[in-house]
Amino acid sequence: MLDWLYEIVSQLIVWIHTGLSTFLPEDSGWAWGGSIILLTVLLRLLLVPLFVKQIHASRKMQELNPKVQALRKKYKNDKQRLNQEVMKLYQENGANPLSGCLPLLVQMPIFIGLFQTLKRISDAKEGHDVFAMDWDLVKSAQNANIFGAHIPDTFLNAWGANPKVWSAIIVTGIAVVISSCTTFFTVRASMKRQPVTDDANPMMQAQKMMVFLAPLFGLFGLGFPLGVLMYWVTSNSWTLAQQHYIYKRYPPPGKDGEPAPTTTTGKTGGKPGGGKAGTRPGAKSAGTKNGQAASGIKAKARLKKEPEPVDDEPDTKPKVVRNQPTRKPRSKRSGTPKR
Repeated sequence: MLDWLYEIVSQLIVWIHTGLSTFLPEDSGWAWGGSIILLTVLLRLLLVPLFVKQIHASRKMQELNPKVQALRKKYKNDKQRLNQEVMKLYQENGANPLSGCLPLLVQMPIFIGLFQTLKRISDAKEGHDVFAMDWDLVKSAQNANIFGAHIPDTFLNAWGANPKVWSAIIVTGIAVVISSCTTFFTVRASMKRQPVTDDANPMMQAQKMMVFLAPLFGLFGLGFPLGVLMYWVTSNSWTLAQQHYIYKRYPPPGKDGEPAPTTTTGKTGGKPGGGKAGTRPGAKSAGTKNGQAASGIKAKARLKKEPEPVDDEPDTKPKVVRNQPTRKPRSKRSGTPKR
């Protein structure tokens, strides 16, 4: 069903191998391995626009995340209405949660096509062609080796061979470990730089799933041909370098030197820190300390003053007592004074 895909992948490998054979031995592992690496690089160059689109989509999702959270609180008991409102919000703002998964979706067909091509090369019988490769190229690929390991070799096949080919076991084993580590670090770096905080975003769910699946990739890699492992390591290394370059050149808001918007303001004039306009931070506190010091000095100066002389002579003048007239109560009825 996917033979057309395998034909395309095998034809691309043949073209690149033909070009490399002009200055490298045609039957060497470096010519065939270089064909796989160059195929990976060309594919990743074509995916750069999709990677940039992925960054824009993630930042757009970050901007819409507060509104999405508000909708979740509003329609927490109505899942159908919630999904309708969220999709409406995305459509109105031109956001697509699945756009971040496009680079991975585009790479998977190439990965599958390369895996099937190398597997068919490994299992090819005498005189049989493999897709766009004639028997001479198939035989050349079967005999090509890198440090004693052939391009179609897998770790499981090398381990199960009798007698065991230790050079193939070591090379394929190292390739499995490197591919597993680069897969883990690639997904981990992508999630750390990912500004989207909505756990329900399909892109975030896919990345979290990849974090848990990355260690398991080593188990699957034991059955991958050496050429597929070379493709996977090259792709992961390219992704790490590309992420570092793009995020360093276009850092997210509030990171890597771009100031984040301040949310705290003072009571006077709306300036951060509560200071007055035109004054430096800390001027008020400095002035307060100086004022306290000045008042302390003045208090000490008043204490050091000599006390005023007290007159020890008693006051001999008699006090004048004035008798105030008393008001007598009157009767409420007659108005005459009560007896």
